Amino acid sequence: MTPRLSVTARTAGPGVLPPLRPIPLGGTGPEDVVVDREGRVIAGVADGRILRVRPRGPARVEQIARTGGRPLGLEVLPDGRLLVCDAERGLLRVTPEADSGSGGRVEVLVDRVAGEPLRFCSGVAAAADGTVYFTASSRRFGLQEWLGDLMERTATGRLLRLPPGGGEPEVLLDDLDFANGVVLAEDESWVAVAETGAYRLTRLWLSGPRTGQRDTLVEDLPGFPGNLSRGTDGTVWVALAGPRQRPLDWLRRAPAGVRRAAWRAARPLPIRPRAVARVLGIGPGGRIRHDLRRRRAGYRMVTGVYEHDGMLILGSLLEKGIVVCELPGRA
Repeated sequence: MTPRLSVTARTAGPGVLPPLRPIPLGGTGPEDVVVDREGRVIAGVADGRILRVRPRGPARVEQIARTGGRPLGLEVLPDGRLLVCDAERGLLRVTPEADSGSGGRVEVLVDRVAGEPLRFCSGVAAAADGTVYFTASSRRFGLQEWLGDLMERTATGRLLRLPPGGGEPEVLLDDLDFANGVVLAEDESWVAVAETGAYRLTRLWLSGPRTGQRDTLVEDLPGFPGNLSRGTDGTVWVALAGPRQRPLDWLRRAPAGVRRAAWRAARPLPIRPRAVARVLGIGPGGRIRHDLRRRRAGYRMVTGVYEHDGMLILGSLLEKGIVVCELPGRA
């Protein structure tokens, strides 16, 4: 049996997330955020556009591509191109081109896995040799019904690997509980994936004596982990889309028939996330370095976080722009 080493997340009290400065994008739902070599923030919004804006100074928003679907997780490649997880079209590679009408070139890298359509492509990270690690959150539900996957606990998420130069993607981990963000260790010795429904980060060792072993980087998180990114000193930043909720915790332990009935009842109801912004910074060994939150933040459902130039940049599946704040201790 593969050992499942873990560190509980309850190792640090929460601190205060500094005041958030909004940057409107003219689009809804910048689910993930990354920063390019020029220090510009890149995010995808619900109408398929990929947008770019500087986090300081005048906020001039540029359109650099349009995927024709719904972009989620992003990764900037060394040559300036982007990897884009599109919930409708699959794993894409985008060549940015600012303000060019329809935008830059969009290539589909993966839209099927073992003959099955790639559904709900979610998070992505690229290794130095060009290997791409990406997730599919669910094999049953699409983005518009993400809550159904959490309530029914389908555990059909996957972590996949695409070799350099393309080819057939390989399933590395299966049966994940809503696979979401992906991040590589600083030395690329392991890859971690957020299991949103299980409140944990699951790790797969890629090199060294544990190669091929799966364990838990950190578990018992205080909320639903979304996208992941790597900051300074090997810190793994975790966006928490919302706090844990006791009714949902109870439901997820209930029989399958009860979970399905609950989802049918909840499906037509509006989703009202709490206006709490919270992010965690996890060390390579799984210990919490930062636990930052702001109540009544005016910004809901933080699904993306990225550290850059002494700032934290946050994105959301629901909001109409991004927000930035100073990173405590580095202002």
